[in-house]
Amino acid sequence: MLDWQEILLRLVMASVFGALVGLERERKNWSAGMRTHMMVCVGSCLIMLVSSFGFSDMMSHPSAKFDPARVAAQVVSGIGFIGAGTIMFQQHGVVRGLTTAAGLWTVAGVGLATGGGMYITSSIATVIVLIILWGLQPVEKRYARRFVKQNLRIVTEPKSNEIDLINKILNENSFKVQNFNMSKHHHQYVFNIRFESADSSKMAKLIDKLREHDSVKEVFWGH
Repeated sequence: MLDWQEILLRLVMASVFGALVGLERERKNWSAGMRTHMMVCVGSCLIMLVSSFGFSDMMSHPSAKFDPARVAAQVVSGIGFIGAGTIMFQQHGVVRGLTTAAGLWTVAGVGLATGGGMYITSSIATVIVLIILWGLQPVEKRYARRFVKQNLRIVTEPKSNEIDLINKILNENSFKVQNFNMSKHHHQYVFNIRFESADSSKMAKLIDKLREHDSVKEVFWGH
């Protein structure tokens, strides 16, 4: 059995690790902030302590046949209920809160590692989590901005070769089309095209090519 100083050290370290990760979520006003992450990390650490040392007297019994590690194993699945509460489904298939839910799950793992006395492992894991949440966010935003699902709206004069012309231009630029529809309004053809992914630089070139044609009256690129 551990002495009280070691138990206190592990619980305090778990609270610090949880606070560091929770602080990043707190500054963005998410539902799971610093205190929530601290509670999850400390709770996971406590369960790991109980799992590792709480049954030592029973394990010494010759007829004892059970695995106390199963207690700690339930944290991994149980934390999913808390994480699910942070996920919000919005309109147009937008899901928010997945990063916070994943953060809670990871913090639970950090708490288990801290409770098991793996101080270096839990410290490195916390640093990596902070790098992911803080350091990689600008990179993610910059990259995701170039590949975002948007609509291309093309208004043309009602000529018979317009569909072939647009298909030819799309194929030349290797765009992956998710949805394509055409309608007629006031003697004009309106094409609405939604892409699976579209590089903004390539899309700018595509729009320039479309505008070179006399029959194309309007080109709109956006949500």
